[in-house]
Parts: sequence; structure tokens; C-alpha cells
Amino acid sequence: MFALLEAYRSGLLDRSHWLPNIVAGVIVGVVALPLAMAFAIASGAKPEQGLYTAIVAGLLVSVFGGSRVQIAGPTGAFIVILSGIVATHGIQGLQIATLMAGVILLLLGVARLGAVIRFIPQPVIVGFTAGIGVIIWVGQWKDFFGLPITPEGHFHQKVLQMLQALPSLSPVATLFGVVSLALLLIIPRVPRFSKIPGPLVALVAMTTLQSVFQFQGVPTIGSVFGELPRGLPTFDWPDITLLRMVELIGPAFAIAMLGAIESLLSAVVADGMSGSRHNSNQELIGQGLANMAAPLFGGFAATGAIARTATNIRNGGNSPLAGIVHCVTLVLIILFLAPYAKNVPLATLAAILFVVAWNMSELPHFVRLVKRAPRADVVILLLTFALTVFADLVVAVNIGVVVAMLHFLRRMADSVTVTRQSSAQLARDFGVAESRVLPGVQVYSVEGPLFYGASDAFADGFSGHKPVAGETIVIRLGRVPFIDATGLHALEGQVRRMTTVGATVLLAEANVRVGEKIKKMGLPSLTGVSVVSSLADLFRPDS
Repeated sequence: MFALLEAYRSGLLDRSHWLPNIVAGVIVGVVALPLAMAFAIASGAKPEQGLYTAIVAGLLVSVFGGSRVQIAGPTGAFIVILSGIVATHGIQGLQIATLMAGVILLLLGVARLGAVIRFIPQPVIVGFTAGIGVIIWVGQWKDFFGLPITPEGHFHQKVLQMLQALPSLSPVATLFGVVSLALLLIIPRVPRFSKIPGPLVALVAMTTLQSVFQFQGVPTIGSVFGELPRGLPTFDWPDITLLRMVELIGPAFAIAMLGAIESLLSAVVADGMSGSRHNSNQELIGQGLANMAAPLFGGFAATGAIARTATNIRNGGNSPLAGIVHCVTLVLIILFLAPYAKNVPLATLAAILFVVAWNMSELPHFVRLVKRAPRADVVILLLTFALTVFADLVVAVNIGVVVAMLHFLRRMADSVTVTRQSSAQLARDFGVAESRVLPGVQVYSVEGPLFYGASDAFADGFSGHKPVAGETIVIRLGRVPFIDATGLHALEGQVRRMTTVGATVLLAEANVRVGEKIKKMGLPSLTGVSVVSSLADLFRPDS
């Protein structure tokens, strides 16, 4: 059920809920204004394209998404991927990749794969978000300090180029950046002004200052990009060819995967704050529609924005009406205030992104994990972080998930044990006297999942046993939750080794699923093999 319909059925669109949602929507719209422009510029797009993205994507996610309080738009997490796509394929390449990503997200939602995103481990998520935060922070040095260069190359090369250019910084631009950053940090801590969004205060104050005094050496939106268009975007179908789609399939999947992760993380945060419960599959459908439509109206990739969603909830938003009002607010700003945006200092937008980067990095949480998490998780965290910063976000996530999966499989394999049970242990298990246990029966208890990673551990458990003719061997499988083809092959190998010399094997206590697989494999048809559900025959009658 999409968000707007769910809210209607819950009574959240009643007139009594209008005012708090309208107020929350206006506040979120004001907060989204500088962020949308800053994220667009950092991604290699024009500032107005960030606003178009927030309007179109925000509207569609609010109506068709799976969370009734989700606010969507351009986000900092996308900057690394999008700027790389623009540098390689141009802005139209980004829009085509976004459109393709929207189709992928839509298909993921329709296929009900929303829950799969939960399988990405926490160290991987923290590692790549912290890495993105570092990249965003370093990427804004140029505008914050007014450096006269455009750094190129890999991350370490860009850092070196900007450090070398620091002596040529613009004192006025740097002062604008420092004052903007001070406003962003101080305003939320002043009780009287704590409810006023810090980015709005910094944007209005520094834009007014530049408008009045027209300081030289302060790059602004107008001096770099020209004036914002005063009007809404028009529909424009990009020039899509088969060759272009093949070139952009990799970037499209990167956008889709990161968009899915970010939007569902935002929805989970929103659930915790609002007490609601999102529909992950419907959320992916809403995000898919948003990313299919945004590039057709001058925008680019969008996803759920955690900070704006949290702002929405804190200010009373509890239905999609707030998200719709947020879009209307941005439309009104474009129609009536666009000419004033030409004096927005880029140093102020850089300061806003400094704060965004700090919040994204979650440094205290990152440090806590490094200090307290298990060693393997720390390795995964640091590996994902390093690869995000120095290589590529997609590579980082893929390798992080693969390493985490291999570690999990190793731990699962280590949990498989094969124990030879004595008469005393068997009697204790069944609550009988040891004297009732039949002599000469070898009992092995298997515990843990029998899958491809555990086949060697399973075989090692029987390595010390040499079966003899006439011997009865019981393999207890009651504590085996599941078994795969490799596990079945390993079990069959041990059974054949035992029956070849004339021993009798009883496969006992397997659950329904494991028992069905054993029967399908044909083990009960082997000579000397029986499948039993109870071990009652191992005990003498109670005298």
C-alpha cells in the first residue's frame, strides 16, 4: 500500500492533522533549499537541478513510497558516485543512468527484494558512509577556501594539489566560509534560535552580506553558474541509445544499490522516531518512480534523506502531506526568489556540506566500533572505509560485503561439531539409567548447519573412528537446522565408508526438511542404512 493511501486509511489526512504537517513541510522545504543546491554543485550539476530533483522526487516518494514521513531528494551519499559519472559521461549520461537506476529500483520493489538490503552488515554501512563523509569534506576545500585550482586525479592526488594551493587561498572567501560554519554550529545551541534551521540562517545572512557589499574574490552561484531560471522545468526526454545504456549499466546499478540502501536506512530511522512501520518493497517502488521521473524534468538521482526526514518528524510531520508541502515550498521559492540566489556564496554552501560530511561520517560511532567491535568486524570496517576513499564506493561495498560473508561462513563452519556420545551422556540425554543403554552402539551427535563450508569439519569429526563389520553406528541429526548438497555429499561419503565394511548406520532425529532431503538423496535405499525418528531401540526395556 503506498504512503498516501495508507495515511488516508489511518485518518492522518483529516483536517485536524493539516496544520502540523503544513508547518513541518515548510520548514523542511526551507532546509532542503541550500542542501539541494549544495549537493547538485558537488555532484557536478547546476544548482537548479538539485531543486528540480527535490521537487519531483520528493513529491513522488511522498505519494508512492512505503514510509508516510520519508522526505526524498538529492543527498550527500550520492556525491561521490554522481560526480564521477558526470566527469566521465556528462550530465546527460548521469540523467540516463538515473533513469535506468529508477527502473532497477522499481523492479527490485516489484520482486519484493526490499528485505535483502538488510543483509548488508553494519561495519560495511558505517565504513562507506564514513568514507563518503571524508570525500565530501575534502571535496569542498576548493570552495571553502576559494582556491584557484580544480583538483584532478585520485583522492590522494586531489588532497596534495589543494594543500599545495593553500597559500593562494582567498582571504575573503575563507572568511565567508568560517563565519558560515560558525553560524551552522552556534545557532542550534542558542535556545532562542535553536528551532531555526542553521543552514537557512547561514544562507540568508551570508547571501545578504554579499548582496549588499559585493565583495571581490567570493565565488557565488551567479558568478560560476549564472542566475537560477525563474520557472519550473519542462519535460525533456534524454537521447537514449543502446550503446549509451550499455556504457551506463554499471553506474546505473551503483545508483540503484546506494539509493536502495540509503532510502531504507532513512525509513528505518523514521520508524524509530515516529513509531510507524514502513513497507520496504513499496519504498523501493516509490524511489524507482522518483528516479525515473526526476531526470525527465532536469533532475538527477534522489533517495531518502535522513536529515530532512528527521527534521520533518521533529516538527510534527506524520503524513505524506508534509512531504508534498515541502515540494510546494521549493516551487514557490523558485518562482519568486530565484533572482536572489545569484549572490549565494559557494563558501557558505561548502560550510553546509562540511557539517553534512561530519554528520555522515558518524565519527564517534566509527571510533567506538574500532575500539570495541570484534577484530574481524574492525577489519571489514577499515577495509570498506579505505576502499571508499581511495578506490571506489561500489568496489568498497562489494568487497566489504564479500569479506563479511566469507567471515560469516567461516564462523558458521566453525560452529559445526561432531561429538561421540558415551553411554552416560546418552542416558543423561534421555533421562534413563545408564544400565539400560545397549552396549556396542556408537552414537555421534552432529550440531550445526551442514553446508558447503562445514563439510571438512563434519568429515574430521569421524576421522578417528574405524567402523567394523556388525557394528551399529547412530548419527543424530536433531541439531542440524539445514543441509545443502555439499553437506548431503559429505554425509553420504561417511555413510558409505561405514556400510562398506559391514556396519549398520542409523540416521536419527532429522527435522522434516533435512529428512526430506536425505530421502531425496537416496540414502535410505543404501544397504545397511535406516532413517529413524526415535532412538528408543537403543535402550533395554525398563525392568
